[in-house]
Order: sequence, then C-alpha cells, then structure tokens
Amino acid sequence: MEVLFWVGCAASYDKRLQSIARAFSEIMEKASVDYAILGNKEKCTGDIARRMGDENLFQELAQANIKTLKEHEVKSIVTTCPHCFNMFKNEYPAFGGDFEVTHYTTFIYNLIREGRLKIPEKQKREIVTYHDPCYLGRQNGIFDAPRDILEMLGYEIVEMENSKEKSFCCGAGGGAMFETKQRGEKINTIRGEEALNTGACTTMTSCPFCLLMMEESIGSLNQTRGTNMASRDIAEVVNALTVKQ
Repeated sequence: MEVLFWVGCAASYDKRLQSIARAFSEIMEKASVDYAILGNKEKCTGDIARRMGDENLFQELAQANIKTLKEHEVKSIVTTCPHCFNMFKNEYPAFGGDFEVTHYTTFIYNLIREGRLKIPEKQKREIVTYHDPCYLGRQNGIFDAPRDILEMLGYEIVEMENSKEKSFCCGAGGGAMFETKQRGEKINTIRGEEALNTGACTTMTSCPFCLLMMEESIGSLNQTRGTNMASRDIAEVVNALTVKQ
C-alpha cells in the first residue's frame, strides 16, 4: 500500500463524522491512491487519556498501536484527525513509533499539485471562514494547506478575529468535549460568534472534533440570531467538487 489511512475514534463511531472518513476515502479513490485501513485493529491513539492525566492508559494504547503498525510494516500514515496526527508526529517517536505522518489537508493539497486529483476549473464560490484546529495550526504550524485548497476551489476566505497563530480553540481539546461547563460561556459559543461575525456563509473545518463543536454552537446561534451559517469539513467539500479521472 501507498499509505495507511488512520481513521481515528471520532470518525469511526460518530455518525455525523463518519461522513468525513467516507469523503476522504472517496477522494483517495478518485486519485487512485493505494491505501488501507486497520479496521478493528486500530485503537485510540491515547491523546485524550494523556491530556486528562491517565498516562498508563496512554502508554498502553500507544505501545499496542505501534506494535500493530510495525507488524503490518506501515511506513506512511495519513489521518483526518489533528489529534492523531500530533500523537504520531510528536509523541509516538518516544516509544519507538517512527512513522511518516501527514494530515489529510496536506495530503489533498499534494494530490492536487501533482495532478493526481482533478479539481474543477476555478470559479467564484461563496465566502467562507476557516477555523484552525489547535493541534494542526498552533501546535504543528499547518495553516496554509487548508486555505490553499479552499482558494484553489474558488472560495473567498475571510478570517475570524482570532486566526492562525492566534486562533481560538473550539472547546473540545484536552478532553473538554466530554466535560460539562461549570461556569462562564462555552468556548465553542465564543468561537461560533467569531465565525458569525465574519459574515461568511460557511465555517470550514479540518478536524472531526472541531466540526462537531462548531456545528453545535453555530446551529444554536443561528436560531437565536436568525442567521443561516453552515459548518462543513474540507474533505466533504473537496469530495463533492471532484470526480474520478
């Protein structure tokens, strides 16, 4: 195989987020990428466990995943989840897990540049805003590829008040997605307000967790403000606009 697609927990089990995994799989098929998945052999990378302080569980998961990947002689990994991307890139090497890992936005960008994925002739599309996932942007410095893809497709991007190196979290990281707010305003509500204030038609994301959080906050704000902003993942957009060569 050319690359292993690491699906991740969110895109495996959440029905809404399964559309991201399906979309990216279809994109790779359109580009004739020889890929594979681990299926039931894939375990959680342990990101949330480590962030919430369960180091033993994290190491157990990491060592099990590294063993499985080495047994299948995996060299290159692509994932739609920035949290999984960060684990493979920055934290698994300490446990002997040295793999080439790519986030799917960089992977798609390279497919387009190499001519393997055919995109439609550039035409003017709607105005969008892009939310930078913490573990893709501020933690790993990937800001351009997602925006370049959107611009290649003809979207006009308007930035939120806090973007790129100063981007605001969606509120899901560090296990916060599974916690109940105790006081103050929810983080994803604050971020949703920033998105709505741009006047864009759609908020684009490149992280399963971010998509859920932005859909929740923007959906609620749409009802109270009478607006109609949508939230979509870049993989969904690219898949909808491309065809197999």
